[in-house]
Amino acid sequence: MKTLDLVFLWHMHQPDYRDHGAATAGGAAAGGEFVLPWVYLHAMKDYVDMAAHLERHPQIRCVVNFVPVLLDQIEDYAQQFASGRFRDPLLRMLATPDLEHISEADRSLLLATCFRSNHVTMLAPFPHYQRLHDIYLLLDHKSETAYRYLSGAYFSDLVTWYHLAWTGETERRRNPLLATLMSQGEGYDADDRQGLLASIGELMTGLIPRWRALAARGQVELSSTPQTHPLSPLLLDFRVARESLPDAPLPFHIAYPGGRSRVIAHIDAAKTSHARRFGAPPVGMWPAEGAVSEDFVAHLAAAGCRWIASGEGVLKNSLVASGITDARAAYHPWQLAKAPGLTLFFRDERLSDLIGFDYAKWHGRDAAKHLVLQLEAILDDAGENETPVVSIILDGENAWEHYPYNGYYFFEDLYGLLAEHPRIRSTTYAELLARPSPPPATVLPHLTAGSWVYGTLSTWIGDDAKNRGWDLLCEAKQSCDRVLASGRLDAAQVAAVEAQLANCESSDWFWWFGDYNPSAAVANFDSLYRRNLVRLYRLLQLEPPAQLDTPICAGSETAAGGSMRRVTVSQS
Repeated sequence: MKTLDLVFLWHMHQPDYRDHGAATAGGAAAGGEFVLPWVYLHAMKDYVDMAAHLERHPQIRCVVNFVPVLLDQIEDYAQQFASGRFRDPLLRMLATPDLEHISEADRSLLLATCFRSNHVTMLAPFPHYQRLHDIYLLLDHKSETAYRYLSGAYFSDLVTWYHLAWTGETERRRNPLLATLMSQGEGYDADDRQGLLASIGELMTGLIPRWRALAARGQVELSSTPQTHPLSPLLLDFRVARESLPDAPLPFHIAYPGGRSRVIAHIDAAKTSHARRFGAPPVGMWPAEGAVSEDFVAHLAAAGCRWIASGEGVLKNSLVASGITDARAAYHPWQLAKAPGLTLFFRDERLSDLIGFDYAKWHGRDAAKHLVLQLEAILDDAGENETPVVSIILDGENAWEHYPYNGYYFFEDLYGLLAEHPRIRSTTYAELLARPSPPPATVLPHLTAGSWVYGTLSTWIGDDAKNRGWDLLCEAKQSCDRVLASGRLDAAQVAAVEAQLANCESSDWFWWFGDYNPSAAVANFDSLYRRNLVRLYRLLQLEPPAQLDTPICAGSETAAGGSMRRVTVSQS
């Protein structure tokens, strides 16, 4: 009987949302205030739910990719709950005993933040929460003084409901406190908020051990990404952007200074981080955004990486460049001659995107059955001696707020159907490669640089704002190299500089630059990126250039100033 190997790879990532503050003389951070709350909100809703789905279905195997910079922040939140000193303003508001006498800035924060979600699935289903929004709309676009009509009771209900809306469906079914608070609906007092806060703290503190336990029992393979999610192919060579888009405009700087050593540092830091948390380095990696180039893949192979995955668009471009026709190219592994010992797998774009963008509109069981039928069709089309390997790869966090009940019924039906299926085996890449007879890999003569988005690198380089962001980073890196070469910083100061530089190299800043993104999100990321660069200069004991006072993206300064503006979708 023919069988199919199915690998789910759920990618968990958020960039560093901390504003580490001004640099002190010793190089330490003075601050670390969280500018955006997406790490703990996704943790209590999605990272928890995704673990619970697997715990309910122990027959299901999958790969779960945790980026080190995300794990750093999860641990940071656990420490905040342990100490009771919150550097996330939204948690600080939840913990504040008296919301009647909070400052105008705190009132503005709550109004600007506590409606950021998918309103169809996370606000409209809750009449009491919807009523809070209706009251807000009555005052919206009025004078600022209109908001003074809102009482402490309003803000107490608002901050409570926002956190209730961001709880995972599995937790609502497990934790009686959540059911009680949601049934209560209104009139939440300080004790209610403290109880909710304690529940969130338990989730954050237990999250990494929970995933460690799933890995220890062999159900989950935990993989990683270079430390702060850098776009490594571009750190190595801006010109690789033109392998898929020959006319792509590039930054003024020819190349990122010292990019090769920086990529190696990110890979090594990720391996060390992973080993510290989970007992051993990762077997494989999901490169940031699935972005690969031949040079980068060779670095991963040299670092002992056994497998990586990327987007199907990269594979299609590579096959065209190599003159290869293979209708089933995505259903078997590949290898590069210049990267011995490393196996490449490629994402099935259609199936992954069905989960990420389409199935949220379906009834959960219908969507689950449809996906299984697609997998059966792939298997039925396979040759007699072929065992297809299908890779379904997508974020393990961002899609579910578009699903009713955070995708609970979709996963319940999908994992249930797969667990009972006689011909489809869920597995992991590490398990595939460890078999006595691993799936045979085909040699790929040439790998065209690209990512999971369109098979190109255009999401991170090529327009004016993105290229300006790279040029600002290049100039900061040149300053780093000069100061570090001078020897005037001690070991602690050098370590602080390198950590800050790594944050500035994250791919996320360049993702958000561009007028096709929501203006409020662009403004937030534009501002935080420039603040990160300013702090880097301060750590180098240099005066930041004046151009860092000017937004990279036109109009983002105006967007950032609209603290009372209505926001109906999350920016995560």
